Amino acid sequence: MRTAASYIAIDGLSFSYPTTRVLSDISLTANKGSIVGLIGENGAGKSTLLALIAGTLDPDQGHLYTPEDTGFIAQETSLPFDEPVQSLIDAAVAPVRKIDADIARLSALLGDASLTEQELATAGTDFDAALSAAEELGVWELDSRIETVIAGLGLADINRRTPIRELSGGQRRRFALAALLLEPHDALILDEPTNHLDDNAVDFLISELSSFKGPVLIASHDRYFLDEISTELVDLDPALGPEGGSGEEVRQAVSFGGGFSEYLKEREQRRTRWAQLWAAQEAEREKLEGAIGTTEEDIFHRSVSKSESKISTKFYADRAAKTQGNRVRSAKNRLDELERYSIPEPPKPLEFSGIPDFQRRGAGESIEVRNIAVEDRLKPLKFHIDPGDHILVEGPNGVGKSTLLSVLDGTLAPTSGEIVMPEDLRVARLKQDDEWTEKQLDTPIGELFAQLSSSELTLVEMGLLTEASQSKTLRAASLGQRRRVSLGLILASPPDLLLLDEPTNHLSLALAEELEAAIENFPGRVVLASHDRWIRRRWTGKKISLETS
Repeated sequence: MRTAASYIAIDGLSFSYPTTRVLSDISLTANKGSIVGLIGENGAGKSTLLALIAGTLDPDQGHLYTPEDTGFIAQETSLPFDEPVQSLIDAAVAPVRKIDADIARLSALLGDASLTEQELATAGTDFDAALSAAEELGVWELDSRIETVIAGLGLADINRRTPIRELSGGQRRRFALAALLLEPHDALILDEPTNHLDDNAVDFLISELSSFKGPVLIASHDRYFLDEISTELVDLDPALGPEGGSGEEVRQAVSFGGGFSEYLKEREQRRTRWAQLWAAQEAEREKLEGAIGTTEEDIFHRSVSKSESKISTKFYADRAAKTQGNRVRSAKNRLDELERYSIPEPPKPLEFSGIPDFQRRGAGESIEVRNIAVEDRLKPLKFHIDPGDHILVEGPNGVGKSTLLSVLDGTLAPTSGEIVMPEDLRVARLKQDDEWTEKQLDTPIGELFAQLSSSELTLVEMGLLTEASQSKTLRAASLGQRRRVSLGLILASPPDLLLLDEPTNHLSLALAEELEAAIENFPGRVVLASHDRWIRRRWTGKKISLETS
């Protein structure tokens, strides 16, 4: 059921696809002026939840409260490809243009001497309402507002007579976002709004949403963006705390106040509390299991005297048996209850398996990168990678970050320059997009990992997957789960030179944090390419900045 309101709220919402339960008993609220960030890895149900709130999907159960005029932009936008770009802008501002036309019409009507007193009063009331709406929506600054939004999203140089189909995917996405910001709405729902935005455009979007008066609900993997803008975060990842019970990965919304930095602190506190509760549970379990094995002699700790009569002996034996039975039954009942509401063991943080035995090759030698270049893809670069160096490669899309990593791992030959590496140096690379064969895609994840890795650890023991996820085929896994398999294969046997291309893509934000902590503690050499502003802002190692010109 859906009810009109001035805020966004859902109460007890659940949704399933034909073969998969996605959301269970979700409740959350976004009040006027609040900006709620919705987080969770790919497959957690963020986009589904936003579509349910926006009305493009219907829930199985639950109640929704939303403003009547709620704007929504999905991850994949559907646009009229044959229309010019200007048509998007015109359609977005049409309601505002109409107010301007209404003011002109009502102004002329008020000057009509033939109107009755009642008609004049009605026209006057309508005129006042139109003026109030015009002031609130900025009718007289509309043309300037259009140019501000277009420029703010980096679209000023695009001819608006261009057909939408001739734009790149990123340009289409940004024009769709511009249209959403120009439309008059009472609430906004945005799915990954920072996709295809550079730093300046993200800052502009932060400013726009911060000044919006209605409730805003955003699904995003952009930690910098969430940290700067969110008044609250709602996490759809399971295993945020000791839910206990069935052990299923039920997606339930867990709320955290503030931005991403506050979320990390509170999440760590919850994890610590979870570990404490689990330890107390296991101590209680051990105690109960010991009680169940208690004997009569354990209860009374006495031997029967020869002087005791047979009646006395039988009395104590019967009493001991009864006491033992009561205690055992009580312990069994308590143990059954503990098992029924058992708290699962908290997952271990992501760590590089095998670091204690890590044998670094070429430990005292530098890798020399001597003026390498790839025609039309990478401009000449000269630098060195010393033992233990951690280097961040940054720059906008298209400047050659991935190309540089391809040259370093030997899969792409430079058109000029050379790389001098120590002998027997082992190199491993996590690519931006995972690559799997058809046979591998149809293999259960746990079995595939055992085939491809020499590690004795499983992905579950590495803290990357649950038992349920490990039993899936790779084809049935989410992008985030596939990414974890690729990570596991590298982390299980650390290389001497670790090349990482956008390593946090498709990962839950919490796992991304754990991965970055593991990278920071990795004793080998690391070259990491990323446009992630959160990583760039906190990076303490060396940097290489690639420029477009």
